[in-house]
Amino acid sequence: MINQSLYILVVEDQLSIAQNIATFMEDKGHVLDFATQGDEGLKLALTNHYDLVILDLNLPVMDGLDICKQLRQQASHHIPIIMLTARDSINDKIAGFTIGTDDYLTKPFSLEELEVRCFALSRRHLLQTNDILTFDQLLIDRKRQQVTRAGKNIELHSMCYHILAILAEAYPQVVSRSKLSHKLWGDEPTESDSLRSHIYQLRKLLDKPFDYPMIKNIHGIGFVLDVKNSG
Repeated sequence: MINQSLYILVVEDQLSIAQNIATFMEDKGHVLDFATQGDEGLKLALTNHYDLVILDLNLPVMDGLDICKQLRQQASHHIPIIMLTARDSINDKIAGFTIGTDDYLTKPFSLEELEVRCFALSRRHLLQTNDILTFDQLLIDRKRQQVTRAGKNIELHSMCYHILAILAEAYPQVVSRSKLSHKLWGDEPTESDSLRSHIYQLRKLLDKPFDYPMIKNIHGIGFVLDVKNSG
């Protein structure tokens, strides 16, 4: 289960949509600011440090594309943006991605999917900018390729470290066996038991000495990093 509060700016001029987002997201513990006009949204985004912006495409005064363009030009850091749009044409999406939109969600959308997209986008942003990844007791220093758990150094050989890094970067998503194998060995064939052997070694070092296992096998699907406290 994901346990993380996000600080989100919602720029949406349709009151019913904004209220639905507010009710759902605030009940989940997220903190939201709101703007109904494009210029107001741009000002808030430039003066506050949000985890991400949920941005409607069609807005009064300044539309979503203009806001996105201005944010990419003026902001001192990258602000993840999910664009909400009633349009579903590929040209609209290309225009948005070209000027820096990170993700699109077409109206009508489910609030559950919106939250999942927000988590995925904020997590991806952290993974792109942070050298040190933290998952409860687990710390992964990507720059030094060092791993600690509960303050204890974990000596992993190269293959085990790469498996752990792949699972950490995919968190909270499950990584299939085929995808994991492809990331480790590419298109080169390998023995069928090689992955199983490396996973066993990783679990022996990362999980066995501690109070709960973090490498979880989802039967018939793949592997996922199991984090008891990710908030």
